[in-house]
Amino acid sequence: MTTVARFEIQYLQYMDENGIFVSNDVPPAFARDIKVLKQLYRDMNRIRTLDLKAYALQRTGKMGTYPAATGQEAIGVGFGSAMTKEDVLVPYYRGQASMVQHGVKMEEVMLYWGGFEKGCDYQNAKQDFPIAVPIATQSLHATGVAKAMQMRGEKRCVFTEIGEGGTSQGDFYEALNVAGIWNLGVVFVINNNQWAISVPSEIQTNCETYAQKAIAAGIDCIQVDGNDIVAVKAASERAAKKARSGGGPTVIECISLRLCDHTTADDATRYRPEGELHDGWQKEPIVRLRKYLESQKSWSVEDEKNMQQELADEIQKAVDNYLATAVEPPEAMFDYLYAELPERTLVQRALAIKRGAK
Repeated sequence: MTTVARFEIQYLQYMDENGIFVSNDVPPAFARDIKVLKQLYRDMNRIRTLDLKAYALQRTGKMGTYPAATGQEAIGVGFGSAMTKEDVLVPYYRGQASMVQHGVKMEEVMLYWGGFEKGCDYQNAKQDFPIAVPIATQSLHATGVAKAMQMRGEKRCVFTEIGEGGTSQGDFYEALNVAGIWNLGVVFVINNNQWAISVPSEIQTNCETYAQKAIAAGIDCIQVDGNDIVAVKAASERAAKKARSGGGPTVIECISLRLCDHTTADDATRYRPEGELHDGWQKEPIVRLRKYLESQKSWSVEDEKNMQQELADEIQKAVDNYLATAVEPPEAMFDYLYAELPERTLVQRALAIKRGAK
């Protein structure tokens, strides 16, 4: 027999769990800029603090079900920081890190999970899409946006994120296929946090990597250490540059571990193996970057204390704005569906108004 095709998957890591640069590759320029690394460190802490506050709001009945991203902050912050204002983000339900990084206000994230329609009406990121809760539909939306950019000759790109479990959906494969055949400027980020709710990676797929799912579509791909924000940002910047210049799509698999429940409606202690969380906390992204900053004499206990207080104040202000938002009337659920409501929906809207007035 004759071999007609071969492929290999490259793995990228710059910084290990001890905050030490271990790669033989030359680090990207931003990794040598302490000011940039400090900002990335702050941005990851901001998301973790936001998630903790959101959990408290949900537990006290002030917000609906919420999916935290604890332990995965380097993924969303990493690729979110690689985006320009002109790029478009098509997020999934655990995408608050990339959303906030790209300009969505924290109170808008809370409004969404609090059931407010205006949580999708971003004031600073109007080109970005709302959160997609249906699994993998955002992958197809992203290809549609990328096709529109291509038809207009725009040098922009689209980023979209998906959990590793979502890559089993047909929508994901269809999106890869069309992105490949049309050479679309879209970057697919796979957040491989090891768990699709309670289903572990080893029984989700027989592939050695999730990145290699791109091979069948003729798309470039790479696997990165998702706890290494330098690796995530570097891979994302390269993929974005390629996409904007007409070089086509990329799939980036980011390996991490979900250090929290799937959502506030989950209890991960029912399915996690003993010791997994302990091992995960040793490799998580925030402590990793802090260790590096401390090794460079660029971060202190006082710096940490000041930052945490600043973040607490910033997020409390967002919470206050969220809680002060007037409750929307029942008919609001109809007002953002169509430019002109179909007749049958007009009847439903009128009924909602009537019932709401009682």
